[in-house]
Amino acid sequence: MVVDRRAELGEFLRSRRARLRPEEFGLSAYGQRRRVPGLRREELAQLAGVSVDHYIRLEQGRSLRFSAEVLDAVARALRLDDAERAHLHRLARPDPAGAPEAVRRPPLRPGIARLLGSIDDVPAYLVDHNTTVLAWNRVAAALITDFGALDAQQRNMARMTFLDEGIRRLYADWSQRTRDIVGFLRLDAGRWPADPSTAVLVKELSAASAEFRELWAEHEVKDKGHGRYLYRHPVVGELELAYETLRLPDEPGLALVVHTADEGSPSHAALRLLASWAGQVMPAG
Repeated sequence: MVVDRRAELGEFLRSRRARLRPEEFGLSAYGQRRRVPGLRREELAQLAGVSVDHYIRLEQGRSLRFSAEVLDAVARALRLDDAERAHLHRLARPDPAGAPEAVRRPPLRPGIARLLGSIDDVPAYLVDHNTTVLAWNRVAAALITDFGALDAQQRNMARMTFLDEGIRRLYADWSQRTRDIVGFLRLDAGRWPADPSTAVLVKELSAASAEFRELWAEHEVKDKGHGRYLYRHPVVGELELAYETLRLPDEPGLALVVHTADEGSPSHAALRLLASWAGQVMPAG
């Protein structure tokens, strides 16, 4: 089971059309009623400067040979942001070399393990393209969960976010967290559509969580390399932590996530307390 690139392309484009309104573009309505939300395909083609047939073939996935110029014109008409534009190009113009059937997971390099082990004052962990946590330090385990107590399959941030009540309580703005993680997962599904593990995870979460099904159907994509979350930790209380997501250039699909607090803030004091507590009770990953 893999992600169907053509179906994904069509659903993504239809979802982007649906969020636009004709009056925003000065377009007159055809008739009194619209059967679909947002712009019609004919209107989108007009705005992009391409033929209606050309756009229909793109949205229906009848060809994956569209030029970058046509895709950029469609992206401008749909008002896509940078992450959405890149997602469109990946779906409509797959790499001629082909994506791997599955993203291979080589053994964790000793240097990466040593790096995580040397970070002992802030949470840090390594995730793959499906948000599975592969390695972590003590402070990350203290902040989020004892990853070492979980089976390898359960160490997945998307799965925990939607299915673990403790994680739901941990994030003060759980709804924003869910939107972010679905956007990340959708983006990486476009990067590796031939990897069956993504489709397996999506199927599982769709069956188990109505919230996930609704968000996945929106086709939002996000590539936020940094941001902030407010945590409500059962031991140290509230922490507002910034995060930086650092992708490893020679390990496709792997990213190091590191959390920090503003120097001198109450969250910084709480984070120092968390790190001290973690050194006493938490094993390293």
